[in-house]
Amino acid sequence: TCRSCFIRACDLATHRRIHTGEKPFICPDCGKCFILAIALATHQRIHTGEKPYSCPECGRCFTNDSNLSRHIRIHTGEKPFKCTECGKCFNLAVHKRIHTGVKPFKCNECGRCFKHASSLVAHNRIHTGEKPFNCTECGKSFSVAASLIAHKMIHTGEKPFKCNECGKCFIQASNLVTHKRVHKGEKTFICPDCGKCFIQAIALATHQRIHTGEKPYICPECGKCFTQSSNLATHKRIHTGEKTFKCNECGKCFTHASSLAGHKRIHTGEKPFICPDCGKCFSQHSHLATHIRIHTGEKPFKCTECGKCFSQASTLAASEEHLISIFISLHSNQTKRFTWLG
Repeated sequence: TCRSCFIRACDLATHRRIHTGEKPFICPDCGKCFILAIALATHQRIHTGEKPYSCPECGRCFTNDSNLSRHIRIHTGEKPFKCTECGKCFNLAVHKRIHTGVKPFKCNECGRCFKHASSLVAHNRIHTGEKPFNCTECGKSFSVAASLIAHKMIHTGEKPFKCNECGKCFIQASNLVTHKRVHKGEKTFICPDCGKCFIQAIALATHQRIHTGEKPYICPECGKCFTQSSNLATHKRIHTGEKTFKCNECGKCFTHASSLAGHKRIHTGEKPFICPDCGKCFSQHSHLATHIRIHTGEKPFKCTECGKCFSQASTLAASEEHLISIFISLHSNQTKRFTWLG
């Protein structure tokens, strides 16, 4: 069928199994079938744990010689396969899929396709819920080995990826890549609804919930819903009474990190929020917002009893003169009512 030629009849017989689909060599442990006896023998090492091929440089062991050969190139720096499209040297067959867009590995559950068999294996764990990689420190489990490696750095404190601009260090390379956009001012993720730009895809996804109204994070205590899991975590402290953010100066505790940051300015005397009209400075942004209403004349807080407006909610609630005028008005109406009844 394919015109391949062979020296030996046994090689032709073996080759024909590719066309017929015949796989006569069956693994007694898991039932997987193979065309070649040697392929079965290599596969069985998964079950036995046997790794007879050892790296002379670092001692790492492998189940087959092809994996060892591939590994040795890490030490030698050899990249024998050159891409004709871009000139890069790689595992050529896998790399070419970037240019062709071929994704030969398909998930039977959801139909999603992948370039690498290993990516499909990892993806399948989403459907099975399997998390075979366990942290020996805290017992947390992961579906991907890379996630476990990154997680372990939380325990060790290791942050191997350093920003050349500001020296900040990160556990994962992807976090460093995202951080670098802060220095570049690069915001590649654009909201299709309002055009607002974001550094991270996750920040865009969270922002879009403003437009959709979606609030997927629900408080089990009161049923209040939130757009972000972090907002829910902060909200839960209202129910627990937990105040995890403590001032080192006076020991006062706060529910929110932002509240602690604002409080610390009392001790430092810092007033970073400046009025553009008169130059007056404030320690908190909310105080500046209230002050600006003096210049604009805005009075957004309206009394439902008499219709009088105020620039601050606290003034509406506490204004003695206003409360007296409401009392007089109500008393006058009540007197008229009784006079009419009499």
